[in-house]
Amino acid sequence: MSDANASGFGRLTTMEEGEFAGWQYWQGDPYETRSGPFYHRRESDGAIVCAFRAEARHMNGGGFMHGGCLLTFADFALFAIATDELQGDHAVTLNLAGDFLGPVASGALVEARGEVTRGGGKTIFVRGLITGDGSPALSFTGIIRRLARR
Repeated sequence: MSDANASGFGRLTTMEEGEFAGWQYWQGDPYETRSGPFYHRRESDGAIVCAFRAEARHMNGGGFMHGGCLLTFADFALFAIATDELQGDHAVTLNLAGDFLGPVASGALVEARGEVTRGGGKTIFVRGLITGDGSPALSFTGIIRRLARR
């Protein structure tokens, strides 16, 4: 999601079929289309979960998910997790940091969950965990900056 909205790219779309039927994604975001697609939905408890299915194109030379792919997904997750805090405003990533915890194999269900640790102003702090088939793969923290409405 990063600043795709701020530049006018992409629109929130709901999948109608397949494994991620009912999940939402940003259709038309050039980078996410190439690297994902990544999906998100609201759970019954109100929490946001993000997910995608690992494919061969997401793997590195060692046969496991490329770290850049995990960080790209973490960047997507920052904005999904902060949806309520953003209240429809555009935003950009100021900082993204991650600690790699374990490998993700091709075919794995990759999920991200997290929380806003501080918000209420222009700067929003998020932390989360990405798993591959339920095993921890990346813990991440990020800071996003709300932009003025145009």
